[in-house]
Formats: sequence, structure tokens, C-alpha cells
Amino acid sequence: MDQEFEVKFLEINPKEVEQKLVKLGAKKVFDKVFRVRIFDYPDLRLHNDAAWFRVRDEGDKITMAFKKRLGIDTTGKANDLGMQEHEVEVNDFETACNIMFSLGLIQKFYEEKRRIRYLLDNLEFDIDHCPGIKPFLEIEAPSWEKVDKAISLLDLDPKDKKVCSAYQIYETHGINMLEYEEFRFDSLVKRKKKIG
Repeated sequence: MDQEFEVKFLEINPKEVEQKLVKLGAKKVFDKVFRVRIFDYPDLRLHNDAAWFRVRDEGDKITMAFKKRLGIDTTGKANDLGMQEHEVEVNDFETACNIMFSLGLIQKFYEEKRRIRYLLDNLEFDIDHCPGIKPFLEIEAPSWEKVDKAISLLDLDPKDKKVCSAYQIYETHGINMLEYEEFRFDSLVKRKKKIG
């Protein structure tokens, strides 16, 4: 099982975080907009098991992934134990999406995301801007110990860290993603027909 070691800090001040990262000597590696399609079966069996398929166009690469939340938080505080991820690089966004449709999956929703990434040694810092919610910071490292080191470097309060999905973050903002079919920077498009 491939496990991600990552945490999120919600409702950050992006300029302050970038200033801290630059001061630490982190290197800005990109600032770009992703387009993402999330897939599930028509009965939402993956969603009901805290899992999903994703196809993501990052501009310079396209990936296809299966993700599943581990040790699911049931208190509503968005703090799981981790995330399982299996990812592969593909060469065509639409073809990858068509494979998902051919398997009988449906598009759960389409989303856009602006991501600013900084690297410091083997630590990855992503400042994410998503439609309809406040920016958040995602820290990814090779181990939980390294994640803790990154938190310390940025002088963040470890009590504020969250282990969660974007779906859970939207929930903390009072938005149920299943009620929408598109999350674009110019608009959130409500779903015409209920799924699941």
C-alpha cells in the first residue's frame, strides 16, 4: 500500500506562508492551475467507502489515481489517520477520462485548483486556491517525522494540522460537493440531477 504522509492547514494567509518559505530557502517550483475530474460508480460506492478515482491535468503532466481515506474521522473535525494513494502518469487527459467512463464510472465532479508549490530538501509545500473556499497549505514529506519537522520550520501550531481530503475541507465551509457538478474559479455549478 502506498501511503501519503501529508497534512493540511486551513484558511492560511498565502503571502505570509510564501514569505516564510522563501526565508527558509525553499525553492518555488511552479504556480499553475490544475483541472481535475473525480469519478465514482453510479451508486457512489467509492464515496461511501471514503475513496475515489481522479484524473488530473497539471499542465506538464497528467495523472490517474485511486485515493482512499484511512482511519476516517467521524467527529466532523476533518482529521483522518492518513491517505492511501496509487497513482500513474498518463499522456492524455480525455483518454484517461474515457477509460473511466468505459469502466462504468460517472463523473462525480469537475474542479479547478491553483497550486503554488515550494520544495525544501525532501519537503513539499503546496499553497492551494480552490473555488468557493479559503486558501490552505498542504505539507507532504517521506514520513510523519519529516511532516512534523516541516510544521516546526514554518512555526505552525501542530494542533491546527488536518489530515483530510478536499471534500472534507469543503464541508468545513458548509459546502457539500455532491450538490455541485463543477467547481470553477468563475462559478460553482449546482448539480441539476442528484447522484447516488
